[in-house]
Amino acid sequence: MSSTGGGGGGGGKPMSPASKLFHSPNFNCHVIAVLGCKTSINPEVIKEGFRQSILKHSRFSSKLVKKGRKTRWISTTVDLDSHVIVPEINSSEIEFPDRFVEDYISNCTKTPLDIAKPRWELHLINIKTSDADSIAVLRMHHSLGDGASLLSLLIASTRKSSDPNALPTMPALKKNDENQKRGASRSFLMLLFGPLMALWWGLMLMWHTFVDLVMFALTFLFLKDTWTPLKGAPGVELNTKRYVHRIVSMDDIKLLKKAMNATINDVLLGITQAGITRYLNRQEFVGANTNDSSAKKGSSGVLKNIRLRAAILVNIRPVAGIQSGSGKYDG
Repeated sequence: MSSTGGGGGGGGKPMSPASKLFHSPNFNCHVIAVLGCKTSINPEVIKEGFRQSILKHSRFSSKLVKKGRKTRWISTTVDLDSHVIVPEINSSEIEFPDRFVEDYISNCTKTPLDIAKPRWELHLINIKTSDADSIAVLRMHHSLGDGASLLSLLIASTRKSSDPNALPTMPALKKNDENQKRGASRSFLMLLFGPLMALWWGLMLMWHTFVDLVMFALTFLFLKDTWTPLKGAPGVELNTKRYVHRIVSMDDIKLLKKAMNATINDVLLGITQAGITRYLNRQEFVGANTNDSSAKKGSSGVLKNIRLRAAILVNIRPVAGIQSGSGKYDG
């Protein structure tokens, strides 16, 4: 059973700079999404849905072909049976379903995606866990798209429960009279102190840029990362990773969002940062596991001034947020 997807034409479509970066040997990056369902998953229904949605997008129906020194996206015929994988599982013999799913996801990361076909696959695991009756694991190469565009595609592939033929609608932003009054007062203050603030902002930008350049040069020459349990021994980045997840209540997230007048993304980022900070500052490893003089200890014995060297990719999008379900996906 196969389906032909649309593509980039006979000559193919060249890879974007971001796609080339994601395919570099030292930065071969993939995306893994795990979805839980309330019922068991019918693979044939999923395949039919893919024919109506996913396969219409060129990135999911194209493979990478190297022509000379350039690599291009070339449209190809998609064999859904090789992309939608349903493992044979005897759930009665599995004592810990949650751990089985985590091990399954971890094992997916050990094998690379086949470069001879479109770089994505969907695993359907019909096993009841503590949170769902079945699990879908979508694994795709990051060159297919970023997180926002992939979420837009996911939304565009769904339908309303009240109307199975209708696309989902995105919630509209509510205008707050109090925020409008604050905005008016801020505009008045900016009119009075705008030039002075612009000068101060420019001076601070130059100062921070100078400090960052100096720290970058020092880090490149001799500064090293502060030892933490996250750093580990040399070569730890090549070890197999285990994926463990934690379910959080969206109602609690929304409660924090409303109380702090922030976004859901801000709350999730704050929770992640707080969790990592608490883990790094646990007194069990302080002192005994580090001889790095750059890791300063406070009066309570916790680590402070941890130095980490890292490279961060920032995706600047023309429109903030996730596009509506009717929007066009562009990987």
